[in-house]
Order: sequence, then C-alpha cells, then structure tokens
Amino acid sequence: MDELEFLKQNWKKQEENLPRLSYDQIYQMLWKKSSSIVKWIFVISILELLLSTLLSIFIADGDYWADMEKIQLKEFTIGLYIFSYSITFYFIYRFYRNYQKISSTDDAVTLMGNIIHTRRTVKSYIAFVLISSGISSLVYVYFTLANHQMVTQVEETSKYTFETMDWVKITLAFVVVMGVFLCALWLFYKLIYGILLKRLKRNYKELKKLEV
Repeated sequence: MDELEFLKQNWKKQEENLPRLSYDQIYQMLWKKSSSIVKWIFVISILELLLSTLLSIFIADGDYWADMEKIQLKEFTIGLYIFSYSITFYFIYRFYRNYQKISSTDDAVTLMGNIIHTRRTVKSYIAFVLISSGISSLVYVYFTLANHQMVTQVEETSKYTFETMDWVKITLAFVVVMGVFLCALWLFYKLIYGILLKRLKRNYKELKKLEV
C-alpha cells in the first residue's frame, strides 16, 4: 500500500468519527446568524438616525436659518427635514419588522423569503439616501448661486459680476464635488451595510442547498 492510499483510508476513518449535523441543526445555525445580522441592521439604522439628528441640531443654529432665509430656502429646508425623518422612521420600522419576522420564522422557505425581503429593504434605503442627497444638494447650490447673482446685479457698487465662463467653472466644480461626495457616501453604506448583506446572501445560499 502506497503512502497516498494510506492517507486516504485514515482520512475516511476520521471523517466517519466526525459528528454529522442534522437538517434542523444546520437550519437553527443559519436562522440564528440571519436573525443576528438583521438585528444589527436595525441597530445601525437607529445609531445613524441619532447621529444625523445630533449633527442637524449642532449645525442648524440661528446663523444657519438666517442664511436659509436669505437664499429663500427656509421653508424648503423645514419640509426636507420633515420628509427625510419621516422616510427614515419608515425604513427603521421596516428593519424592525424584518427582524421580528426572521426571529419568529419556523421554516427554511419562509426564512429565505424574509432574507430576500430584508436585502431589498436595505438596498431601497441606500438608494433613497443617495438620490435624496443628490437632489437636495442640486436645489441648495442652484438657489445659492441664483441668489448671489441677484445680489451682484442689485449692488451697483460691486466691481465683479459673474461671467459665462465663471458659471461654467462653478457648475463643473459642483459636478466634481457632488460626484466625489456621492461616491464617498455610497462607499460608506457599502462598507457598513454591504458586509451584512453579503452574510445574509451567504445564509440564503446555504438555506437553498438544504431545500434541494
């Protein structure tokens, strides 16, 4: 008997002595992992909301609202706050409901469906943050530049007015800065939620193998 065959036989003997996990044991492991991941998604969303609220309170002082009044965006900003927080609370509620559903799931098929639903909810939340950030930034920059132009036209003592080339430079600079900001924001969410979503996807694949 050569050395390779000897090693194979020893490996088979060791494999027979190893404990074999049953269907229920594997399911319980995947269920606990999935429940833990969804719980962390819920916790992170709460922390994110608290952080954004603290930043808003810190930034939105008297001077901030005076500046918003000057560029005629005070009402828009208030409405944006109400809209953003309403949608954020809605997604937090969805995350909590997803956690409840997964925590009370008792079969693999339903658990797979809940995992897919959770992944879609997280992706929708990230898309909302990116799109709303981009649109609101466009509005703020437009009104800021438009207000500045009106001021320079009214003030006859001003020695400098915006030329066409200046507007082109400002527009290009805004596009670059906005692109960098949105990419950084996307990478931030990709890092935080992406890892959790990958783990959920891995659990989904393992559950699918159990059903085959």
